[in-house]
Amino acid sequence: MTSPPVPLDRALYRELVRRALAEDLGWGDATTEGTIEEHQRGVGRLLAKQDCVIAGLDVAEETFLQLDPASTMVRHHDDGAWCPAGTLVAEVTGRARALLTAERTALNYLQRMSGIATVTRRYVEAAAGSSLTILDTRKTTPTLRVLEKYAVRAGGGTNHRFALDDGILIKDNHIALAGGVAVALQRMRDAGLDMSIEVEVRTLEELDVALGAGATRILADNMDLATLAEAVRRARGRAQIEVSGGVTLDRIPAIAATGADFVSVGALTHSAPAVDLSFKIAPAP
Repeated sequence: MTSPPVPLDRALYRELVRRALAEDLGWGDATTEGTIEEHQRGVGRLLAKQDCVIAGLDVAEETFLQLDPASTMVRHHDDGAWCPAGTLVAEVTGRARALLTAERTALNYLQRMSGIATVTRRYVEAAAGSSLTILDTRKTTPTLRVLEKYAVRAGGGTNHRFALDDGILIKDNHIALAGGVAVALQRMRDAGLDMSIEVEVRTLEELDVALGAGATRILADNMDLATLAEAVRRARGRAQIEVSGGVTLDRIPAIAATGADFVSVGALTHSAPAVDLSFKIAPAP
């Protein structure tokens, strides 16, 4: 059972929601304003139409609150919960016009975030029983990283660095421009930043250079399983090994069997399909 993730600060998504509503609303909701009386109240039932891990309820609630500050959401499940198809996830009560106008924006956030959480849960379960940690990457939708990385946590995954300023990762292009693994590592140490340093390698030869230069975390990129297993053996007791490149769900058990410490999976955020959720509104009693 995965614990609910620590909630996001509302300030991190309030403006995102405001802009999303403005994009959808334009000069007004012509259909709703023409068919629904202003005073009418409604209750909307959020339902899972497929098995999923739910994520994004705070963000969805914010969409309704911005159009009707008096609206209320009753949650029957929290973010991170496994919701089989047919599950009643939450109910929202408020002005019917606000529920109708906010519906699509709320679902867009929920379906995207729940899709990420659901895919992440599958990867975490595939690594169960091993010491392999499932990480995300910076391959996120521009401006939505805070929400997408939250969804990874809701699925039981772990966030890699959030941005370029909160972790050092020396990659192939840095190495090519610097003139080699050892040079890049030394320059990074000379910079004197109080941050952990990770370096990418593609061959066992580069791995040996990185280990010789004192690297304590190494990103093994696009290595086949036999090479990866040897890299883990050589690094044991000297450096942690993170795996990246060509990682698919079916490969996770074999990667875990090599003894690697981490695997970073861009697909968690760049390829997760949205889950199918519905929001059915009825007159409030």
